[in-house]
Amino acid sequence: MRKTTLVAAGAALVLTLTACSGNTTGTAAPAGESQASGSSGLASPFTDAVQLASASKQGTENSKSAKFSMEGSVAGQTLSVNGVMAFDGANTKFSMTSTAAGETTEMRMVDKVMYIKLPAAQQQQMGTDKAWAKISADGTDPISQAMGSAMSQSAEQSDPSKILDQISKTGRIISSDQTELNGEQVNHYKVELDVAKAIDQFTSQVPESARAQLTDKLKGKDVKIPAELWLNKDNLPVQVTMDQTAMLKALGMPGGTESKFTMKYTDWGTQVDVAAPPAEQVVDLGELMKKAGR
Repeated sequence: MRKTTLVAAGAALVLTLTACSGNTTGTAAPAGESQASGSSGLASPFTDAVQLASASKQGTENSKSAKFSMEGSVAGQTLSVNGVMAFDGANTKFSMTSTAAGETTEMRMVDKVMYIKLPAAQQQQMGTDKAWAKISADGTDPISQAMGSAMSQSAEQSDPSKILDQISKTGRIISSDQTELNGEQVNHYKVELDVAKAIDQFTSQVPESARAQLTDKLKGKDVKIPAELWLNKDNLPVQVTMDQTAMLKALGMPGGTESKFTMKYTDWGTQVDVAAPPAEQVVDLGELMKKAGR
Protein backbone atom coordinates (compact mmCIF):
# COMPACT_ATOMS: atom_id res chain seq x y z
CA MET A 1 0.00 0.00 0.00
CA ARG A 2 1.42 3.38 -0.87
CA LYS A 3 1.97 5.60 2.12
CA THR A 4 -0.23 8.28 0.60
CA THR A 5 -3.30 6.12 1.04
CA LEU A 6 -2.59 5.68 4.76
CA VAL A 7 -1.71 9.34 5.18
CA ALA A 8 -4.84 10.43 3.33
CA ALA A 9 -7.04 8.06 5.29
CA GLY A 10 -5.53 9.06 8.61
CA ALA A 11 -5.62 12.76 7.86
CA ALA A 12 -9.22 12.65 6.71
CA LEU A 13 -10.24 10.81 9.85
CA VAL A 14 -8.30 13.11 12.15
CA LEU A 15 -9.91 16.12 10.51
CA THR A 16 -13.43 14.77 10.48
CA LEU A 17 -14.19 17.15 13.10
CA THR A 18 -11.65 19.33 14.27
CA ALA A 19 -13.22 20.81 11.14
CA CYS A 20 -13.37 23.76 9.04
CA SER A 21 -13.66 27.19 7.20
CA GLY A 22 -16.52 28.91 5.50
CA ASN A 23 -18.74 32.00 5.40
CA THR A 24 -22.36 32.92 5.14
CA THR A 25 -24.05 36.28 5.25
CA GLY A 26 -26.61 37.70 7.60
CA THR A 27 -27.56 40.83 9.47
CA ALA A 28 -25.71 40.97 12.74
CA ALA A 29 -27.67 41.24 15.96
CA PRO A 30 -26.18 41.75 19.43
CA ALA A 31 -25.73 38.46 21.25
CA GLY A 32 -28.80 37.69 23.31
CA GLU A 33 -31.07 39.88 21.16
CA SER A 34 -33.13 37.78 18.77
CA GLN A 35 -34.21 39.08 15.42
CA ALA A 36 -37.72 38.34 14.30
CA SER A 37 -37.76 34.65 13.50
CA GLY A 38 -41.36 34.23 12.40
CA SER A 39 -42.40 30.59 12.63
CA SER A 40 -38.83 29.27 12.57
CA GLY A 41 -38.81 28.70 16.34
CA LEU A 42 -35.25 30.04 16.50
CA ALA A 43 -34.31 31.31 19.98
CA SER A 44 -31.99 34.22 20.72
CA PRO A 45 -28.25 33.47 20.36
CA PHE A 46 -26.37 32.59 23.51
CA THR A 47 -23.95 35.16 24.92
CA ASP A 48 -21.83 32.71 26.92
CA ALA A 49 -19.65 30.01 25.35
CA VAL A 50 -20.33 27.53 28.15
CA GLN A 51 -24.10 27.89 27.72
CA LEU A 52 -23.75 27.61 23.95
CA ALA A 53 -21.70 24.43 24.20
CA SER A 54 -23.97 22.90 26.83
CA ALA A 55 -27.16 23.43 24.83
CA SER A 56 -25.66 22.15 21.58
CA LYS A 57 -24.03 19.18 23.27
CA GLN A 58 -27.37 18.14 24.74
CA GLY A 59 -28.88 18.24 21.25
CA THR A 60 -26.13 16.12 19.67
CA GLU A 61 -26.23 13.57 22.51
CA ASN A 62 -29.97 13.18 22.05
CA SER A 63 -29.75 12.81 18.27
CA LYS A 64 -26.66 10.54 18.34
CA SER A 65 -26.11 10.34 14.57
CA ALA A 66 -25.90 12.40 11.38
CA LYS A 67 -24.74 12.49 7.80
CA PHE A 68 -21.67 14.66 7.27
CA SER A 69 -19.38 16.15 4.68
CA MET A 70 -16.09 17.98 4.96
CA GLU A 71 -14.03 20.11 2.61
CA GLY A 72 -10.69 21.56 3.53
CA SER A 73 -6.93 21.60 3.29
CA VAL A 74 -3.96 20.91 5.51
CA ALA A 75 -0.29 21.52 4.70
CA GLY A 76 -1.14 22.15 1.06
CA GLN A 77 -3.19 18.97 0.69
CA THR A 78 -6.90 19.24 -0.07
CA LEU A 79 -9.32 16.86 1.57
CA SER A 80 -12.91 15.93 0.83
CA VAL A 81 -14.95 13.59 3.01
CA ASN A 82 -18.55 12.44 3.18
CA GLY A 83 -20.31 9.75 5.15
CA VAL A 84 -22.61 8.85 8.01
CA MET A 85 -21.69 8.43 11.66
CA ALA A 86 -23.24 7.28 14.93
CA PHE A 87 -21.63 9.19 17.81
CA ASP A 88 -20.99 7.00 20.84
CA GLY A 89 -17.59 7.91 22.29
CA ALA A 90 -15.15 5.01 22.00
CA ASN A 91 -17.91 2.96 20.32
CA THR A 92 -18.43 5.47 17.52
CA LYS A 93 -19.09 3.82 14.16
CA PHE A 94 -19.12 5.28 10.68
CA SER A 95 -18.87 4.69 6.97
CA MET A 96 -17.09 7.35 4.93
CA THR A 97 -15.31 8.07 1.68
CA SER A 98 -12.36 10.47 1.56
CA THR A 99 -10.45 11.96 -1.33
CA ALA A 100 -6.94 13.28 -0.69
CA ALA A 101 -3.75 13.51 -2.72
CA GLY A 102 -5.77 12.46 -5.76
CA GLU A 103 -6.80 9.18 -4.13
CA THR A 104 -10.26 8.11 -3.02
CA THR A 105 -10.47 5.84 0.00
CA GLU A 106 -13.44 4.06 1.54
CA MET A 107 -13.31 3.53 5.30
CA ARG A 108 -15.48 1.97 7.95
CA MET A 109 -15.17 1.85 11.70
CA VAL A 110 -17.02 -0.83 13.68
CA ASP A 111 -16.30 -2.17 17.19
CA LYS A 112 -13.11 -0.05 17.49
CA VAL A 113 -11.64 -1.55 14.30
CA MET A 114 -10.86 0.56 11.24
CA TYR A 115 -11.28 -0.99 7.80
CA ILE A 116 -9.71 0.61 4.72
CA LYS A 117 -10.64 -0.60 1.23
CA LEU A 118 -7.66 -1.47 -0.94
CA PRO A 119 -7.76 -0.49 -4.62
CA ALA A 120 -7.06 -3.37 -7.01
CA ALA A 121 -3.64 -1.95 -7.92
CA GLN A 122 -2.61 -1.84 -4.28
CA GLN A 123 -3.88 -5.36 -3.65
CA GLN A 124 -1.59 -6.52 -6.44
CA GLN A 125 1.31 -4.42 -5.17
CA MET A 126 0.95 -5.85 -1.66
CA GLY A 127 0.44 -9.41 -2.85
CA THR A 128 -3.06 -9.96 -1.49
CA ASP A 129 -6.47 -10.74 -2.93
CA LYS A 130 -8.24 -9.26 0.10
CA ALA A 131 -10.31 -6.17 -0.58
CA TRP A 132 -10.06 -4.68 2.92
CA ALA A 133 -7.21 -4.01 5.38
CA LYS A 134 -7.96 -3.61 9.07
CA ILE A 135 -6.26 -1.59 11.79
CA SER A 136 -7.15 -2.37 15.40
CA ALA A 137 -6.97 0.36 18.03
CA ASP A 138 -5.42 -2.13 20.45
CA GLY A 139 -3.12 -3.85 17.91
CA THR A 140 0.47 -4.62 18.94
CA ASP A 141 2.17 -4.34 15.54
CA PRO A 142 3.96 -1.06 14.65
CA ILE A 143 1.34 0.02 12.11
CA SER A 144 -1.55 -0.45 14.55
CA GLN A 145 0.38 1.22 17.34
CA ALA A 146 1.22 4.18 15.12
CA MET A 147 -2.22 4.66 13.59
CA GLY A 148 -4.79 2.61 15.49
CA SER A 149 -4.88 4.69 18.65
CA ALA A 150 -4.89 7.97 16.74
CA MET A 151 -7.73 6.77 14.52
CA SER A 152 -9.76 5.62 17.50
CA GLN A 153 -9.25 8.95 19.25
CA SER A 154 -10.06 10.80 16.05
CA ALA A 155 -13.31 8.90 15.70
CA GLU A 156 -14.27 10.10 19.17
CA GLN A 157 -13.29 13.64 18.17
CA SER A 158 -15.63 13.36 15.20
CA ASP A 159 -18.46 13.57 17.69
CA PRO A 160 -19.46 17.27 17.58
CA SER A 161 -19.79 17.25 21.36
CA LYS A 162 -15.98 17.03 21.53
CA ILE A 163 -15.60 20.33 19.70
CA LEU A 164 -18.28 21.72 21.97
CA ASP A 165 -16.19 20.60 24.94
CA GLN A 166 -13.27 22.57 23.48
CA ILE A 167 -15.48 25.62 23.12
CA SER A 168 -16.77 25.40 26.70
CA LYS A 169 -13.24 25.05 28.14
CA THR A 170 -11.20 27.31 25.87
CA GLY A 171 -13.58 29.45 23.82
CA ARG A 172 -15.32 32.79 23.89
CA ILE A 173 -18.03 34.15 21.64
CA ILE A 174 -16.76 37.03 19.50
CA SER A 175 -20.08 37.81 17.83
CA SER A 176 -23.40 36.25 16.87
CA ASP A 177 -26.21 36.86 14.43
CA GLN A 178 -29.26 35.13 12.97
CA THR A 179 -29.24 34.24 9.30
CA GLU A 180 -30.35 31.67 6.75
CA LEU A 181 -28.18 28.73 5.70
CA ASN A 182 -29.35 26.33 3.00
CA GLY A 183 -32.92 27.56 3.40
CA GLU A 184 -32.94 27.09 7.20
CA GLN A 185 -32.96 29.81 9.86
CA VAL A 186 -29.91 29.41 12.09
CA ASN A 187 -27.96 31.10 14.86
CA HIS A 188 -24.46 31.92 13.64
CA TYR A 189 -21.57 32.29 16.09
CA LYS A 190 -18.00 33.44 15.64
CA VAL A 191 -15.85 32.05 18.44
CA GLU A 192 -12.19 32.04 19.39
CA LEU A 193 -10.44 29.10 21.04
CA ASP A 194 -7.46 29.78 23.32
CA VAL A 195 -5.04 26.85 22.99
CA ALA A 196 -3.13 27.79 26.15
CA LYS A 197 -6.21 27.17 28.31
CA ALA A 198 -6.25 23.44 27.54
CA ILE A 199 -3.34 22.31 25.38
CA ASP A 200 -4.19 18.66 26.02
CA GLN A 201 -7.55 19.18 24.29
CA PHE A 202 -5.80 20.14 21.06
CA THR A 203 -3.22 17.34 21.09
CA SER A 204 -5.49 14.47 22.16
CA GLN A 205 -5.61 13.07 18.61
CA VAL A 206 -1.81 12.81 18.39
CA PRO A 207 -0.10 9.48 19.19
CA GLU A 208 1.18 9.48 22.76
CA SER A 209 4.80 9.16 21.61
CA ALA A 210 4.62 12.59 19.94
CA ARG A 211 2.16 14.33 22.26
CA ALA A 212 4.73 15.57 24.82
CA GLN A 213 6.86 17.17 22.13
CA LEU A 214 3.90 19.02 20.62
CA THR A 215 2.70 20.10 24.05
CA ASP A 216 6.11 21.59 24.81
CA LYS A 217 6.09 23.53 21.53
CA LEU A 218 2.69 25.06 22.34
CA LYS A 219 3.43 25.99 25.95
CA GLY A 220 3.81 29.69 26.56
CA LYS A 221 2.51 30.64 23.10
CA ASP A 222 -0.55 32.82 22.61
CA VAL A 223 -2.30 30.68 20.00
CA LYS A 224 -5.88 31.52 19.10
CA ILE A 225 -8.00 29.38 16.76
CA PRO A 226 -10.95 31.10 15.05
CA ALA A 227 -14.06 29.01 14.45
CA GLU A 228 -17.65 29.54 13.37
CA LEU A 229 -20.79 27.57 14.17
CA TRP A 230 -24.22 27.55 12.60
CA LEU A 231 -26.88 25.95 14.85
CA ASN A 232 -30.50 25.19 13.98
CA LYS A 233 -33.56 25.74 16.18
CA ASP A 234 -32.73 22.52 18.07
CA ASN A 235 -29.19 23.80 18.75
CA LEU A 236 -27.77 21.11 16.47
CA PRO A 237 -24.69 22.04 14.41
CA VAL A 238 -25.44 22.26 10.70
CA GLN A 239 -22.07 23.76 9.81
CA VAL A 240 -18.78 24.21 11.67
CA THR A 241 -15.64 25.92 10.41
CA MET A 242 -12.19 26.17 11.91
CA ASP A 243 -8.83 27.66 10.94
CA GLN A 244 -5.92 25.91 12.68
CA THR A 245 -3.21 27.69 10.67
CA ALA A 246 -1.93 29.60 13.73
CA MET A 247 -1.46 26.36 15.64
CA LEU A 248 0.52 24.79 12.78
CA LYS A 249 2.80 27.81 12.69
CA ALA A 250 3.29 27.59 16.47
CA LEU A 251 4.31 23.96 15.98
CA GLY A 252 7.01 25.04 13.55
CA MET A 253 5.35 24.12 10.28
CA PRO A 254 6.69 25.96 7.20
CA GLY A 255 5.44 29.48 6.50
CA GLY A 256 2.32 29.57 4.36
CA THR A 257 1.05 26.27 5.73
CA GLU A 258 -2.71 26.44 6.17
CA SER A 259 -5.24 24.19 7.86
CA LYS A 260 -8.81 25.24 7.17
CA PHE A 261 -11.95 23.11 7.09
CA THR A 262 -15.70 23.28 6.69
CA MET A 263 -17.83 20.51 8.19
CA LYS A 264 -21.52 20.14 7.40
CA TYR A 265 -24.14 17.98 9.13
CA THR A 266 -27.56 16.88 7.89
CA ASP A 267 -30.23 14.32 8.78
CA TRP A 268 -29.65 14.35 12.52
CA GLY A 269 -30.95 11.17 14.15
CA THR A 270 -30.65 9.17 10.93
CA GLN A 271 -30.38 5.38 11.10
CA VAL A 272 -26.74 4.26 10.84
CA ASP A 273 -26.08 0.70 9.71
CA VAL A 274 -22.36 -0.02 9.41
CA ALA A 275 -21.11 -3.59 9.26
CA ALA A 276 -17.60 -4.99 9.16
CA PRO A 277 -16.62 -6.41 5.74
CA PRO A 278 -16.92 -10.21 5.41
CA ALA A 279 -14.01 -11.88 7.25
CA GLU A 280 -12.80 -13.63 4.09
CA GLN A 281 -12.27 -10.22 2.46
CA VAL A 282 -10.17 -8.77 5.29
CA VAL A 283 -6.41 -8.83 5.92
CA ASP A 284 -4.58 -7.38 8.92
CA LEU A 285 -2.65 -4.34 7.74
CA GLY A 286 0.24 -4.95 10.14
CA GLU A 287 0.70 -8.50 8.90
CA LEU A 288 0.39 -7.37 5.29
CA MET A 289 3.06 -4.72 5.71
CA LYS A 290 5.32 -7.21 7.51
CA LYS A 291 5.09 -9.70 4.63
CA ALA A 292 5.87 -6.95 2.17
CA GLY A 293 8.92 -5.95 4.21
CA ARG A 294 7.58 -2.48 4.86
